[in-house]
Amino acid sequence: MGRRRKGREINGVLLLDKPQDISSNDALQKVRRMFNASKAGHTGALDPLATGMLPICLGEATKFSQFLLDSDKRYRVIARLGQRTDTSDAHGEVIQERPVQFTQQALDDALDSFRGETLQVPSMYSALKHQGKPLYEYARQGIEVEREARPITVYELQFIRWEGNELELEIHCSKGTYIRTIIDDLGEKLQCGAHVIFLRRLEVADYPKERMVTLEQLSSMIENAQTAQDDPFLALDALLLPMDTAVAHFPVVNLTTIIAGYLKLGQPVRVNHDIDEGEWVRVTEGDEKKFIGLAIIKDGLVAPKRVVVDYSAQDNT
Repeated sequence: MGRRRKGREINGVLLLDKPQDISSNDALQKVRRMFNASKAGHTGALDPLATGMLPICLGEATKFSQFLLDSDKRYRVIARLGQRTDTSDAHGEVIQERPVQFTQQALDDALDSFRGETLQVPSMYSALKHQGKPLYEYARQGIEVEREARPITVYELQFIRWEGNELELEIHCSKGTYIRTIIDDLGEKLQCGAHVIFLRRLEVADYPKERMVTLEQLSSMIENAQTAQDDPFLALDALLLPMDTAVAHFPVVNLTTIIAGYLKLGQPVRVNHDIDEGEWVRVTEGDEKKFIGLAIIKDGLVAPKRVVVDYSAQDNT
């Protein structure tokens, strides 16, 4: 008999509205405890200063979190002009102060230079790893590590307002884009310095922002259910989006129950499809089209890559 798993085998994606001044991992652990979930993972950390959409994958949904890491994001950011900090945000120390003397035309030209495909050198205060350690650990020790510029895409950069030493923007960008670095680089182009004082993630992939919930709302739901002597998990679980929403952009291959059984055992299967070689596909089963995992087209076959484990079926055997 296998070791008994701790927590509930609950699967799905919660859209958390992360509060300010806590880490993404702290927020994740709070949600995991509230749901009493056996497994949980987030889909791209937000800085402690940042708020907004943090999709949290519970249970088997953690197998597909990478595809949300790779998705586009949208942010609202407010920059403080005239000051540069060592972390490029308000949590760092001011290392340089300069007067704000640029014109609107100079600002427009500088903003335009960030639109489209560019190369970005990540901040030393990022979570990117060098020799197994996050860069921010080196930065805290005063060690500078050489970083390679990485390609990013800014699909949209909207100017919202410029009032005195505050500049507000909205940015729709590709994976791996550091908003703090954009603001720091912008401050250098404008020759006054700048750092982030407010950052909110508005969107991840195509997830609806109206489905976001706060930690306070989750706590209130639990308290209300306990007061009414109801099961709090009934209300909490209703907030979860299906786990395959993380991979909704992939084409679908539906299998019969018999053929799906072979795929679940790790075997590539042959079915009729018109999908190109090397493409990822969502795999569903039967007339109900139940999501059972991700596969890749290899030599014309549907080869399983990440298969959903049905623990409830295992427990009933």
